[in-house]
Amino acid sequence: MEKIAVLGAGSWGTALALVLADNGHDVRLWSHRQELANEINTQKQNSKYLPDIILPEGITAYHNLQSALVDARTIVVAVPSKAIREVLANVRELMKQPVTMVHVCKGIEPDSLKRVSEIISEEMPAEILKDLVVLSGPSHAEEVSLRHPTTVTSSSNNVQAAERVQELFMNQHFRVYTNPDMIGVEIGGALKNVIALAAGITDGLGYGDNAKAALITRGLAEIARLGSVMGGNPLTFSGLTGIGDLIVTCTSVHSRNWRAGNMLGKGHDLNEVLNSMGMVVEGVRTTKAAHQLAEKYQVNMPIAEALYNVLFNGHSPKEAVDSLMGRGRTHEMEDLVNIMENRLQ
Repeated sequence: MEKIAVLGAGSWGTALALVLADNGHDVRLWSHRQELANEINTQKQNSKYLPDIILPEGITAYHNLQSALVDARTIVVAVPSKAIREVLANVRELMKQPVTMVHVCKGIEPDSLKRVSEIISEEMPAEILKDLVVLSGPSHAEEVSLRHPTTVTSSSNNVQAAERVQELFMNQHFRVYTNPDMIGVEIGGALKNVIALAAGITDGLGYGDNAKAALITRGLAEIARLGSVMGGNPLTFSGLTGIGDLIVTCTSVHSRNWRAGNMLGKGHDLNEVLNSMGMVVEGVRTTKAAHQLAEKYQVNMPIAEALYNVLFNGHSPKEAVDSLMGRGRTHEMEDLVNIMENRLQ
């Protein structure tokens, strides 16, 4: 049994706390809301984020961050990407012993264009940050909390650290693979939210399966194109954190990014959509970062660019689709050739 602090009591943080508790660990689930921590402790429920799920006895919720961190050897960071720096600043002041940090956040910071692992490395002193691991893959919290079969990937520059996290989380319902390609895992996990927003828009517009299949396929090409230029392994994008995560996020009503895009496609205003969601829609923030990354690396990302224009430049969803369909002729295999050439250089 290990003492593990999970920072963030949203749907995903709570679901992962459930997995760890099922595996016999002493789980400290931190919430920035006192009333939520009280509900988890007294009723063993998180009714806002995972209604009707009874949480295991091995989970204790805390509103006080210092109490949640006492004697923790592993910290799971499950807060929205925009809150990571603020939360880590508090952790930095409180931690005394070296820890392994596992982040499960799927985003990229606009302007700095840093991946979450880079933000953590920047915010946490080397003497505290023993190891850094990314846990990512096609995994809706709602299904994980029901103990439905789920597979994810543990990735780190330290193979032993990735394998230790694999051992912490893995059970008969929650299978964990390892992959040394942190860049590819993080880029795939972040950018799939951009494509999921676009998939929701096409559904909201009333387009069918043909449009969604094209969007997912060409969206994957954009993710792999950018990810490989940034140093990711192209093979990663054909795995769980690439095509796997992309499929589940683009096709499920559990996906908040798909739901947000669907509302946009039906004509709702962005602010109205975000206010109605009740949870963070990472794809909106990541779309801005994707636009900036495409410019920085001179990578062609027409779907991400069209979505950026919808979200930030006032283009209508219909205009965005028309602009994509009206592009000049290209050769499909050029993407694969270019990606492999970038990998070989």
